[in-house]
Parts: sequence; C-alpha cells; structure tokens
Amino acid sequence: MSTPTRPILDIAARRPHRADARRNFDAVLAAAREAFAAHGTDASLEDIARRANVGIGTLYRNFPTRQDLLEAVYAGEVQELCLGAQAVAELEPWEAFTTWVDSFARYVPTKLALLQALNKDSEIFRACKSAMLASALPIFERAQQAGALRPDVELDDVLRMISGMIGSTYADDAQRQRVLGIALDGLRAR
Repeated sequence: MSTPTRPILDIAARRPHRADARRNFDAVLAAAREAFAAHGTDASLEDIARRANVGIGTLYRNFPTRQDLLEAVYAGEVQELCLGAQAVAELEPWEAFTTWVDSFARYVPTKLALLQALNKDSEIFRACKSAMLASALPIFERAQQAGALRPDVELDDVLRMISGMIGSTYADDAQRQRVLGIALDGLRAR
C-alpha cells in the first residue's frame, strides 16, 4: 500500500478551520479552476467570486494576489494527478498506465491555460513538476518492466506527446478520445 502524497502547496495550512470558511475557500478554488480553463488566466476575479457565491473580499482574504490563486489552482490540479497515480497503482501495469495517461490528458488543458501566467522558475512550479514526475514514474516503469509498454520510450516522451495532442483542437470529445487511443496503441509493446 502506498503512502499518501504530501500536498505540493500547503493549501491545508492556509485552509480555514471553520466549516463555512472552508467551504468558501474550496468554492473559490473550484470556481477559479473553471474560470481559468474557460477564459484563461485573465478571468475576472469578480466573476470568480460570483461563481463561488462569495464576496470579492473573501476571495482576497484567502488569495491576496491573482498569482496566489493561480498557484493554488495549479498545485491543486497537480495534487489530484498525483493522488490519481496512487489510486491506480494496484491495477494491472498497462491499465494503470493508460488510466494515468487519461488523467494526465484531462489535466493538460488547465496546465496549458495556467502555464503562461506561472513563473516556471518558481518554487511552486518546480515542486509541482517534480511531484508529478515522481508519481508517474513508478507506473510508467512498471508498465515497461511488465513488457506492456515499449522499452524505447521515456516518460518525458509520453508527457510531451500527450500535451501536444491535447493542446490541439478537435471536432468533439469522441475525436480527442480516438486520437488518444491511437497514441496509446502506438506506445504498447508488440
């Protein structure tokens, strides 16, 4: 059994103790995630507060700057990806790998939306990247060792390929899933 992943950004330490304040904090993060994905990092903070059903003062009390909010959303997304890696670790190697890749593919749009606004040299960005790679590597290596994944592929190759594919425009979700399936088929060992 694997140990729980430590939070990348210590959101838990900043998360309020009172139940109503905690709900507001979580609602702001969820609303920001949706707004940034839909409208980019310049999404209106007032609209985010409205979506979260809180006042703008509550948003600023929890996230004093736009950068604080961006980093919290990004770290939360990466944390979910890391927890997802733990959740699939007990599956058969190929199924664990493809399930994680699917999770990564769902994470990429948020990453692409936030990437331009995040400082790639920041401690948060480096910690997120390191945590994501550390959580994915055992799944990747286990699939290779089991002979399910091509031995001539590196994890970085897979991440770049999936990021590039997901960053493209598709006619619909079915087409995106079909293209992802083709890519996974190409990664499978013969």
